[in-house]
Amino acid sequence: MEMHPLKKNSWFNAEEYPFTENYFNTGHGKLHYVDEGQGDPILWIHGTPTWSFLYRDQIRAFRDQYRCIAPDHLGFGLSDKPKEGKLNPEFHAQQLSNLVNDLDLKNITLVVHDFGGPIGWGMALQNPERIKRIVVLNTWLWSTQEDPAVQKIDRLVNSWLGRFLYYKMNFSSRVLLPQGFHDRKKLTSDLKKHYGFPFSKSADRTGPYHLAQALAGSSDWYEEQKQKLGLLKDVPKMLIWGSHDKFLKKEYLDRWKELIPEATIKEVDAGHFLQEEKPENLNRHIREFIA
Repeated sequence: MEMHPLKKNSWFNAEEYPFTENYFNTGHGKLHYVDEGQGDPILWIHGTPTWSFLYRDQIRAFRDQYRCIAPDHLGFGLSDKPKEGKLNPEFHAQQLSNLVNDLDLKNITLVVHDFGGPIGWGMALQNPERIKRIVVLNTWLWSTQEDPAVQKIDRLVNSWLGRFLYYKMNFSSRVLLPQGFHDRKKLTSDLKKHYGFPFSKSADRTGPYHLAQALAGSSDWYEEQKQKLGLLKDVPKMLIWGSHDKFLKKEYLDRWKELIPEATIKEVDAGHFLQEEKPENLNRHIREFIA
């Protein structure tokens, strides 16, 4: 298989991301995914503006005992960047469900973060019999329409200025990503390159822009998923929360505690991207939960 262009860059760190490329033809484009190790599967689901690179430390840590599968949503990472269609969470959840069924994954430990939360839950609620346990990182699964902060963001995103910022200035990668770090020292220049390159062309930024539109635009769908959570009420759950998240603050964690009171809770001294700031803590909590 020919190497993806991103991996041909001199700055690409193959030691950090030493994984074989796998592709699933969705009918809308090729979806890239990591598939490393053997055993019960752990499915690592990213949000925006990240890709499977976000979970590289977890994949390396767990692939000796588990089958680690980490997809890149269409429009992100090494996956194709469709120019047509609506790349919203509903769409991504369906593509993820198609991948899970194509690979016939069973006894899944599902790990979700950011927009990967509603995407991963959406897949799980289509396939409850395949889910063994769920790990919830900083994310949400409820109506966002009444949130004043979300309303403000939605007005910006759907304006000419919002479209300009996302498509011409790579706003998601250049501005929002750094704001998600509590410890900015963890966001090195190399990391910025690895997260920025998939969106180096203006035409390749549809994925982040459509998810930004979906923060409020998919509100009804989030609520529909929340109402179906009873399908997974007997599945063990853990909340691992970056306690210094500037985007999803403590109120979000409190909502989760009410929504899934059966979940084990661990707070981590990190921002939104706890995978980058505190990977060892995250790995330890997940390993203890699985054990």
